[in-house]
Amino acid sequence: MSESGFHVHGPHDHELEHAAHGNDDFASRIAVMTAIMATVGALFGFQGGATQNDAAMFKNDAAIRKTEASDQWNYYQAKSNKQNLAELAMTLPGVDAGKYKADLERYKSEKEVIKKKAESLEAESAEFEHKSEAALHQHHRWAQATTALQIAISLAAITLLTRKKWLQIGSYGVAGLGVVLAALAWLHI
Repeated sequence: MSESGFHVHGPHDHELEHAAHGNDDFASRIAVMTAIMATVGALFGFQGGATQNDAAMFKNDAAIRKTEASDQWNYYQAKSNKQNLAELAMTLPGVDAGKYKADLERYKSEKEVIKKKAESLEAESAEFEHKSEAALHQHHRWAQATTALQIAISLAAITLLTRKKWLQIGSYGVAGLGVVLAALAWLHI
C-alpha cells in the first residue's frame, strides 16, 4: 500500500489472496483429514502414556511384593536358625530338653505361617510382573498407532504441497494402519 492509500496487488499477493479465500476442494479435504488424524493421534498418544504409567506402577508393585517376600524368607531363615539351636541344645547333657522341645515345636509352626506368607507374596509379585508386561505390550501398540498417524499427517502435508493423488491415498492408508494398530492395542493383542 502506498502513502496515498492506493494499493497495487502483485502477482504473488493475488495468488496468496486467492488461496486464502478460494474454493480448493482438494486442499480442504486434506486439511480436514489432517485435523482428524491429529486429533485421533493425540487420543492414541494419551492412551499410550496411560498404559506406560500402568506398566510402571505394576512393575513397582511387583518389586514391593518381591522385597516383602525376601523379608519373609529372611525371617523364615532366622526361625530356622533358632530351631537348629533348640535342636542342638536338646542334645547337650544336663539341659532341660522339655523346654527346648516346646521352643522347637513353636519355631516349626511359626515357620509354616511365614513360609505361606512369603510364597503368597512371591505369587503376587509374579502376577504384577505379568500385568506389567501386558501393559507394556499394549503401550507399544498405542505408540505404533500414534507413530503411524504422525507419518500419515506428514504424508498429508507432502500431498498438499505436491497435489499427488497417490500420496493422498498413501496417507489415508497409513492412517488406516494406525487405526488397526490402535484396535489391536484396545483389544490387548
